[in-house]
Amino acid sequence: MAMTDENTTEMMIEGEQADIQPSKKTKAEAETKKTAKKTTKRAKRKKYLVIVESPAKANTIGKFLGDSYKIEASMGHIRDLPKSQMGVDIEHDFEPKYITIRGKGDLLGKLKKDAKSADKVYLATDPDREGEAISWHLLHALKLDADKPVSRITFNEITKTAVKRSISEARDIDMDLVDAQQARRVLDRMVGYTISDLLWQKVKKGLSGGRVQSVALRIVCDREEEIRSFIPEEYWTISTFLTDKNGKTFEAKFYGKHEEKMELPNEAVVQEVLSHVEKKDFLIKEVKKGKRQKKPVAPFTTSTMQQEASKYLNMATQKTMMIAQQLYEGIHIKGEGTVGLVSYIRTDSFRISDEAYQAAVEYIKEIYGEEFVNPQRMVYKSKGKTQDAHEAIRPTNVLRTPDSIKESLTKDQYKLYKLIWERFVASQMSPALYDTMQVRMTAGEYSFRASGSRPIFSGFLQVYSKGEEETEVQMPVLQEGDVLHPAEILPEQHFTQPPARYTDASLIKMLEEIGVGRPSTYAPTLTTIQARNYVTKEAKNLYPTELGEVVNEIMKKYFPDIVDIDFTANMEKRLDEVEMGHEEWKQVIRDFYPNFKKSVDDAVEKLAKVEIKDEVTDVICEKCGRNMVIKYGRYGKFLACPGFPDCQNAKPFFEEAGVDCPECGGKVLIKKTKKGRAYYGCENNPECGFMSWNKPTGEKCPKCGSFLEEKGKKNPKIVCSNEKCGYVQETTEEQKEQKE
Repeated sequence: MAMTDENTTEMMIEGEQADIQPSKKTKAEAETKKTAKKTTKRAKRKKYLVIVESPAKANTIGKFLGDSYKIEASMGHIRDLPKSQMGVDIEHDFEPKYITIRGKGDLLGKLKKDAKSADKVYLATDPDREGEAISWHLLHALKLDADKPVSRITFNEITKTAVKRSISEARDIDMDLVDAQQARRVLDRMVGYTISDLLWQKVKKGLSGGRVQSVALRIVCDREEEIRSFIPEEYWTISTFLTDKNGKTFEAKFYGKHEEKMELPNEAVVQEVLSHVEKKDFLIKEVKKGKRQKKPVAPFTTSTMQQEASKYLNMATQKTMMIAQQLYEGIHIKGEGTVGLVSYIRTDSFRISDEAYQAAVEYIKEIYGEEFVNPQRMVYKSKGKTQDAHEAIRPTNVLRTPDSIKESLTKDQYKLYKLIWERFVASQMSPALYDTMQVRMTAGEYSFRASGSRPIFSGFLQVYSKGEEETEVQMPVLQEGDVLHPAEILPEQHFTQPPARYTDASLIKMLEEIGVGRPSTYAPTLTTIQARNYVTKEAKNLYPTELGEVVNEIMKKYFPDIVDIDFTANMEKRLDEVEMGHEEWKQVIRDFYPNFKKSVDDAVEKLAKVEIKDEVTDVICEKCGRNMVIKYGRYGKFLACPGFPDCQNAKPFFEEAGVDCPECGGKVLIKKTKKGRAYYGCENNPECGFMSWNKPTGEKCPKCGSFLEEKGKKNPKIVCSNEKCGYVQETTEEQKEQKE
């Protein structure tokens, strides 16, 4: 038994030892697996953090970089000046007070954590002043110290080649670019907050004044004043249809007398010419034949893209930039994945890279033929001064034709991409060629001229013909000495037209020409002046509202420098000097502030005299019986009950023009369209349909009996409402003295 027990004990010990041995082996295996997992985790850890602005951009870039890269988006600026105050310490050399933007605390915390775990951080925000500033703010907000390698990378297009190249060409943050953006931000904040606060206090809440927007508003208001003051002038033309010896007919235009240019101001002069040439044959004195070429158009800059999109796609500037941003940041293309379709969209440069040029040449040669390739590389120069920091806007791959990716794009994306693609390809094509003929002929002592052209080679027009269509005028075979017979002579009366109102496209073009604003500011400027109801848009045309004209007059009177075109354009040049490292950014502010402060102090003192007060009327509130008052709202004047908020009654206010309706004798009222544009209408509307954009005087035209109206505000003139009449009332000496 003992033996058995001993044996049993030994067996138990052996068994226990046997049990222990497998346990040790399992633990070792577990440790090995744990170590392997840590190694794998370390291997999979993202070594590099790349920070961009938007998730769309992050998604596109993520396709090009390997597993070692983590791509995160800052969602635009992470720091900015506070909204609740000016945020500029004027007493301490205009030092800006940056804070983390509200709502971005969690995002900032996440980015800090990602940056801490990464071996290196790449700041990959947009390649312009704004993008450089965002990277600089990220550097400070994330507290990336010297122990953490940080580099700035930029790319003009979001393609695999461009992104990988940017990594190899990483650099430090360009403080000249940052300082140029800081200068603009501080200037705009000082001007915007100071003037807006003044307008809120002295005029009404909700008004604002800005450095660039005030100039844009002035341009629109000045054009409206030109139109109001414009007096049409009569002029005539004479066209004649001539038949050659072969019976072919063509049109010729009156030119002058004895080969000297002659105007046809009125019907009397026209009749004198007609009486002289009606029964005469026309003798050809000279026939000039030649060739003419039309050069291709330049690729798009931000401004020209916005202009063409407005004209031909009917896109507002803000929408154009939104769609363009999508094309730049990346679209999911069937069979390719997410790719950036166009190069950077905020640029004032016409330059294109050598690679893009060669690709365009090869494409044109293959699709259209050798003769469509321009024999010389087209280099387009801007009229003004540009930074040339980026290329023109172009497709990232010319082989990615609009139709080949149409099914992957929205309707608007396709339209804009097609416009950009066609413009780029056309920019490197041959000129269009025409045969031309100019004919000079006489009938007695008067001369007429005719010209025609015939396209012989389409060139770049084969791809991009918007706004470049040539009106073909076929001319018969003519020789000097030929005698022509007039089949018909047509005199026609015309009147000169006022300058056209600005559209989004033409206002952007004007801002660019005068050097006010930059590619990134055009769209927000136009959006702001319309959102503030300073300017309204009707059928593409921009009109100043009554409110806009009030604000413009205040700005012109009290802040002449702010709305002065030359002053604002010069400020833009100084910001460019900062960007190029030629000027210290705070010096720009130091030079600007003293005169600005003086203007503000002057306005604070004097604007109190023009404060708009509620005007009591004899209109009784039908709800509470009080006399209603005139208030000034977003859309101009309106009637409101002074018992607000107890009584919230309000209705439109129609100011009397002080004259009777020329059609029914009722009172003429100053009314407004739905968009705030003022006009004169009858109180008996809709029974009486009288309406005029100009104020009627209540008098009849002595020449034709139509009603007279007053045109212009600064120097008003009394003219006939019937443009074909052309009557203008002479200003008396008494009236001149009153004006003076």
